[in-house]
Amino acid sequence: MKTEQLTIKELTDAVGGGVTPRMVRHYHTLGLLPPVPRSKGNYRLYTQHDVQRLQRIMALKQQGFQLSHIQQLLDSHAEATLDPTLMAQLQQQYRSVIQQITRLRQTASALEGLLGRDLDCQIRQAEALAQLKQLDVDAQAGLGQLDQLWSNLDAEITTHPEAFQESLQRLLPDLSTYSEITIHLLHQLVLACGDVSLIHFVRLSQTAIATARESLQAGCPVVVDVPAVAAAIDQTRLAHLGCSVEVLIDDPHITAAHEAEQAFWQQQRWQQRLHHLLPGCVLVIGYAPSVLLTVCKLIEQGRLQPALVIGMPIGFSHAPAAKRRLMEARSPYITIQGSLGGGLLAAVSLNALVETLIEKPDCHCYLTKI
Repeated sequence: MKTEQLTIKELTDAVGGGVTPRMVRHYHTLGLLPPVPRSKGNYRLYTQHDVQRLQRIMALKQQGFQLSHIQQLLDSHAEATLDPTLMAQLQQQYRSVIQQITRLRQTASALEGLLGRDLDCQIRQAEALAQLKQLDVDAQAGLGQLDQLWSNLDAEITTHPEAFQESLQRLLPDLSTYSEITIHLLHQLVLACGDVSLIHFVRLSQTAIATARESLQAGCPVVVDVPAVAAAIDQTRLAHLGCSVEVLIDDPHITAAHEAEQAFWQQQRWQQRLHHLLPGCVLVIGYAPSVLLTVCKLIEQGRLQPALVIGMPIGFSHAPAAKRRLMEARSPYITIQGSLGGGLLAAVSLNALVETLIEKPDCHCYLTKI
């Protein structure tokens, strides 16, 4: 059977994702794409194997891998072993990315210092912008002027309390597609960590808000992974709703994520507790990634049916994997992608849901928006 041959245009159409013939030719020059036969008219001819390789290239590029690293990844034949040279290069790329993030964070902080000012600081804000126009950034004295600029701007903050919501309105992205309940949740998460960019990593399932409100209104049990999370949740409001609070790893000496992780692995009794949780409970996991992984496994097996999982453990390998698995499980969830998270943010999420349920029990905006 003759293998179907594709022109370069047909190749890019098959891959999609903004791939152009010019990019394909460039990848040939770099050696990312191997040489291919040509037609009588000297046009390159491709096969489905080339489509698959180009798709892999674009997927890895989208993840942020450099083209030179992509070639090494695709051409490596030692699948069962790590290439020390490649790993060292990836580590160097990671450090470079962190440096870029640091610089961007500094830029964001400067912008927040201006945009985050409330109405009472507007006069000082205008003065600061005027001074920035005149700043001699090339001179050492200019750096001192910049420090003085911030000092003058900060002097105004001693005259009144900070207006958090007013500042947020200038800094947050457009949230018009979200419901009032979800917006309050996002606001509280940002205020808990001081990082506006966190909003772009928060993920909620379509039914998370509705299921959470219905279950909490019915007085469902709330199960947290460690005592520190229990200490941070609003137990007074939960008691008002008739919700009991249970701690999974009930060890008061656990104060860090790595301690929770080790305790869960080393003591079977904590794992066994998950098997006996009541259907319809709300799970709040902010410390141990393996707790969330086990929860996802039990959900997939049909042995655990929580009303909602707030899964926000911290970690650099297990936690991101557990969150991805949670988003694929058939259960309502609220999570934060990647390594971001922690017990405080998990507790804040639950508190925000409880607060809006009590204060706005008849609000149904979440039925038409996320």
